[in-house]
Amino acid sequence: MIRPNYLESDSVASGPQSKVASANKAGPRYDPPGYAELLSDLKNRIARARIAARTAVNREIIFLYWQIGQEILARQKELGWGAKVIDRLSADLRHAFPEASGFSSRNLKYMRRLAAAYEQEEFVQQVVAQIPWGHHTVLLDRVASPAEREWYAGQIIEHGWSRAVLRHHISTNLFSRQGQAVTNFERTLVPPQSDLAAEMLKDPYHLEFLDIGASARERDLERALLRHLRDFLLELGVGFALVGSQYGLEVGGQDYRIDLLFYHLRLRCFVAVELKVGPFQPEHAGKMNFYLCALDEHLRRDHDEPSIGLILCKERNRVVVEYALRGSNRPIGVAAFRLTSTLPPGLRGSLPSPEELQRGLESGA
Repeated sequence: MIRPNYLESDSVASGPQSKVASANKAGPRYDPPGYAELLSDLKNRIARARIAARTAVNREIIFLYWQIGQEILARQKELGWGAKVIDRLSADLRHAFPEASGFSSRNLKYMRRLAAAYEQEEFVQQVVAQIPWGHHTVLLDRVASPAEREWYAGQIIEHGWSRAVLRHHISTNLFSRQGQAVTNFERTLVPPQSDLAAEMLKDPYHLEFLDIGASARERDLERALLRHLRDFLLELGVGFALVGSQYGLEVGGQDYRIDLLFYHLRLRCFVAVELKVGPFQPEHAGKMNFYLCALDEHLRRDHDEPSIGLILCKERNRVVVEYALRGSNRPIGVAAFRLTSTLPPGLRGSLPSPEELQRGLESGA
């Protein structure tokens, strides 16, 4: 026999009123006209307001930290302050604000470094203050070049990288690899699509998370990439959603298969990826050109941009690639890949799940 769970208040209730209350509680809820729409709208407003509030608080905190760093820097230059003064300042601030956790000696030194790294107040307010403090400590510790640090700062804001993802991209030198693939996008795509597509590709691609040897075949490489899909999507960059592997196309009664087919949510186009375990050969461009023609004919919809091809090969000669792409009227990029060390631990938890990737594909379609 199943025994109902009664609340303590139910056990002391009695009489007709309690029965009516129980009936109302158990019965179907009546929503007046327009109630569901209002509730949904209010939930969205509250969620946006919370995000805006957190962003505003973070902006104020980071700007305060920068100001504190400026004051420390100025006094170190003018009055010769040393590390002991920072230790004393930390102790006094923590005594004055015991509920605050950001005034350790270590943090005050980071504030000084933050002020030294970003001297222009306008840039601090518009860019630096939008980034969480933990991300700043990573940038200050791992990136020495001001131009490179500012580039990563912009990417954090644009793509919402976690600290784990930021560390990974710094460790693989994404700044120097981004937009370095050899392409014909300038000739085959119109601005701004050509610029966005070129920036989307990198060279070389770091596939250090794969557990395959140098003698692996192309099918082995494809299977390994699918086993490590989350890591591969991280390396590809934001916006890629997997459509399928060995994606079939029928042309003239014959079957053809694309190694990996993606849809890019920002570029709004299909991206065909062909894997080559050897060096790039000119005929690879011809085959990709054929695939892109078929994709645009059979899969591309009215609101989609022209499909793009990416040929990933073990090595490539820039001159050979440039010559091969001159004869192609479809947008193709060629890049090399590297198999090196393993990814840092803890990264996978910050990446999207396959279900989230599928939802992203459906919402962008």
